[in-house]
Amino acid sequence: MSLAGVKQYLAAYGMADRVLELEASSATVHDAALALSTEEDRIAKTLSFLLDETPIIVVVSGHAKVDNHKFKETFHKKAKMIPFADVERITSHPVGGVCPFDLPDGIAVYLDRSLAKYETVFPACGSANSAIEMSIAELELTAHPTAWVDVTVTPAPTI
Repeated sequence: MSLAGVKQYLAAYGMADRVLELEASSATVHDAALALSTEEDRIAKTLSFLLDETPIIVVVSGHAKVDNHKFKETFHKKAKMIPFADVERITSHPVGGVCPFDLPDGIAVYLDRSLAKYETVFPACGSANSAIEMSIAELELTAHPTAWVDVTVTPAPTI
């Protein structure tokens, strides 16, 4: 039902027909990049956290890693991911399909600056085999972010 809900949500923006339902899994950054024939860093990785009992979503670029110090400076709480078993109940999306669209009321969305270097990115669409390519402006329009944040670091590439 999550994919259908996201399509209905994106229909309000004229984007439902752009949702890609993939043959292969897109549940991880690596899998999504392979399935979409793009670089891993252009995958808009959606992370779900709890600030005390309040859930938030932070969307980051594929290679970015949450920096605990930056997270705590920004949110005044230690980074605590939503437990795996609770993700779908809290976000309405299954693990591997969590996205910044069609979320329950009260879940704030934040976009990390690591995304800003790309013209387009690929967030998931509510299932472990879906995505949509959208510009950063379209992501801002559809995700209704509370703010842009800087809570990540990008590891140096391995050689």
